[in-house]
Amino acid sequence: MTWGPRTLAAQWTTAVPVLAVVLLIFTWGRSLAPLLVGLASVVLAVSVLAAVHHAEVVAHRVGEPFGSLVLAVAVTIIEVALIVTLMADGGPKGATLARDTVFAAVMITCNGIVGISLLAASLRHRVAVFNPEGTGAALATVATLATLSLVLPKFTTSRSGAEFSTVQLIFAALASLVLYGLFVATQTVRHRNYFLPLTRHGEVVDPEKEYAEGPGRRTALLSLALLGLALIGVVGLAKGVSPAIESGIRAADLPQAVVGVVIALLVLLPETIAAVRAARRDRVQISLNLGYGSAMASIGLTIPAVAVASFWLSDPLVLGLNSTHMVLLLLTVSVGTLTVVPGRATPLQGGVHLVILAAYLQFALTP
Repeated sequence: MTWGPRTLAAQWTTAVPVLAVVLLIFTWGRSLAPLLVGLASVVLAVSVLAAVHHAEVVAHRVGEPFGSLVLAVAVTIIEVALIVTLMADGGPKGATLARDTVFAAVMITCNGIVGISLLAASLRHRVAVFNPEGTGAALATVATLATLSLVLPKFTTSRSGAEFSTVQLIFAALASLVLYGLFVATQTVRHRNYFLPLTRHGEVVDPEKEYAEGPGRRTALLSLALLGLALIGVVGLAKGVSPAIESGIRAADLPQAVVGVVIALLVLLPETIAAVRAARRDRVQISLNLGYGSAMASIGLTIPAVAVASFWLSDPLVLGLNSTHMVLLLLTVSVGTLTVVPGRATPLQGGVHLVILAAYLQFALTP
């Protein structure tokens, strides 16, 4: 594959981010007609795919596990921006938007991305092989973050309902940042080998050989700039079409929580595509880095962001999960632990995770 800047410039992935930003400029702050909503939706979807491409170019330049981290953080920036902007415009119904979106992201990543990656790899290579040390550390961090941020608010007594007090919210935000920062340091510096792909014989893949044919510095910088444009376009256009999404959900008489599911499905599409590609190349560890890393970034970066935003928003910030979601979270962590410990998985484990995701989606539509 040729990675030269001229080749990259000739691809559609170069034009799409620019088109998305131009369309955003012309539609910002306006009520969109149905035709414009359709156009914005198409450009938004293609911009997501362009973001995947440019994130992967950057990932090939920096290698693993930095590549997975780049894509996870990029996607989470989209999620945080969408949540905060929709909370600012949503009124009282935005009180649960952060909770619904973050929990949807956790379920989609820990069951959807992990499940489909294990299934794709094990069907093609018979058994999916990964490093249980690194993956187990990631799952433990996700479980801790989810419990501190989404479960405990339901049991505190300082505020009525499922809200944190100001002090508790500050603690949850700081704890999220500390745990996420500690994990990133572990993943990229101190125990980097735990997060690198393994061969069939359990040997760590040499990242220098894996990415020896990667893009040059100029191409990587161009892709980084285009990735930023694509993210701006996705965030802005998603905000523009969100009224149409909410109207459609209300017209279908679906719960408000479905808005969070739609946002999570949208922003996690790039990582899902990248994870499946890695799994089919027998690089399951990269897929799991993307899945659990995205769940971790979703909580570790979103909770602090919405905590800061809540200080100027007049509406309450409801973070506590209901009992059904707590059961699904407990099931996800328990099954995930049993999946991770052996370091090998068959299609059965992938199918189990996907069934849990299907159960979550079913209960989201019919609580």
